[in-house]
Amino acid sequence: MTDDTGSRTTSTTSQPEPQHHSTGAPPRAGRREWIGLAVLALPAMLLTMDMTVLHLAVPQLAADLAPSATQLLWITDIYGFLIAGFLIPMGVLGDRIGRRRLLLIGAAAFLVASLLAAYSPSAELLVASRALLGVAGATLMPSTLALIRNMFHDPAQRTVAISLWMMSFMVGGAIGPLVGGALLEHFWWGSVFLVGVPVMLLLLAAGPRLLPEYRDPAPGRVDLVSAGLLVVAILVTVYGVKELAFHGASTVAVAATLAGAGLLALFVRRQRRSSAPMIDLTLFARASFSASLALVALGTFAMMGFNLFIAQYLQLVAGLSPLTAGLWTLPGTVAGIVGALSAAAVVRKIRPAFVMATGLAISAGGFGLFLLADVAAGLPIVVAGSAMAFVGLSPVAVLGTDLVLSTAPPERAGAASAISETGNELGGALGLAVLGSIGSAVYRRLMTESSPVLGDVPGAATETLGAARAMAAELGGEQGAFLLGTAREAFTAGLHVAAATCAVLVVVLAGVAVATLRKVPAGGGTAEH
Repeated sequence: MTDDTGSRTTSTTSQPEPQHHSTGAPPRAGRREWIGLAVLALPAMLLTMDMTVLHLAVPQLAADLAPSATQLLWITDIYGFLIAGFLIPMGVLGDRIGRRRLLLIGAAAFLVASLLAAYSPSAELLVASRALLGVAGATLMPSTLALIRNMFHDPAQRTVAISLWMMSFMVGGAIGPLVGGALLEHFWWGSVFLVGVPVMLLLLAAGPRLLPEYRDPAPGRVDLVSAGLLVVAILVTVYGVKELAFHGASTVAVAATLAGAGLLALFVRRQRRSSAPMIDLTLFARASFSASLALVALGTFAMMGFNLFIAQYLQLVAGLSPLTAGLWTLPGTVAGIVGALSAAAVVRKIRPAFVMATGLAISAGGFGLFLLADVAAGLPIVVAGSAMAFVGLSPVAVLGTDLVLSTAPPERAGAASAISETGNELGGALGLAVLGSIGSAVYRRLMTESSPVLGDVPGAATETLGAARAMAAELGGEQGAFLLGTAREAFTAGLHVAAATCAVLVVVLAGVAVATLRKVPAGGGTAEH
């Protein structure tokens, strides 16, 4: 059938899996699908850019809008919180009303929210705009991945498509600080939000022509109670985990984390008793689904958690400017892209379990390399270690996501992709919390042990390297230099412990991959794992 533009499209009610050719091979995607993938990659890249560019704009917007400390916290955090909270409900909604339709609705909402954020005259409106951006972003992420499931039926092509989609996130995270820095040098703080406007306009213009429509032909009733319960559970859990990451085991952080876990348990109980569950819990009984989900989440745990140490080392230990530090992170990003594309090629002949295990072994070597980094001349080691770590972790992200998506039936692809993305969000948040806590504990212990030698130094300097650097600048002279040197040594020791933790983790994950996924055949994901 044709739409009002005359372009070919599929039914808006359902799109069954196409019949295989007489050879038994699924149909291969053509030029239209690959161009459509490029359109889907743009919002994925934008979402990660939007998470990074704001941090550079904080000083300018704080001077202009004069937000309170609480308002500033919400401006920076609410976007990520609401993305995490709404991913699964939006994925399920896309299965019900149509994934392309939800994607285009989300694109329109993201465009409007970007304009509101860019021209916000007050901190309150900026918080509201960022909240709308988060909800809109939650519609984009599962919709793009679920549509890839519908557009690429050939397993090998789908693996390549997912690797390119994953690459767009890496590129967005890498160029976000560079684009934001360039904009802020010439324009006002709101300009960083306008990057999303042309991207969303392109998606709205090209989406109806290039992207297929798909929705579950028998979705069942809408369980608003379960949706609300899940949103609150994930929001509370992510909040608690982030509080643990940045403020330690405070009463609020622990209570929020436990409350979130309890609400998640209630959600699971409700799903088991429901005649039309929001999430098909039987998916978790499939080894390829649950194991792949765990591998992706824990791989993100290591990658995101250790990124925090790399960023601080480059700026606070190596003494690089933010822009120069950003440039030195590019080798790791490029290595991650190479790893993703290589995995898509190699998995055609080698089982994904062994591709992932090999990548994880390389990643363990990269984390081991960090143990050689020191204060005096650690920059080359940190750059090389990050390249090895990320080139090894990227096959897990690509192939694990492919297995999660292809294991789920087509009508559940939206929910499956949302579960995968939620696992990523929680894995990253836990990585920041756990690894950050480990590094902070080592830093505090060493600085406390050195306090008799350091003299009368405020407690803040014994808590973070940033505070110690500021105090050292105030003190000046030999005392300031000695304080800064001691703090850098303490931070580097914490980095070593975190790196060793990650090395052990990825070795364990390599064993899990081989033990649970060794029967999955080569050639890309299939739905019969």
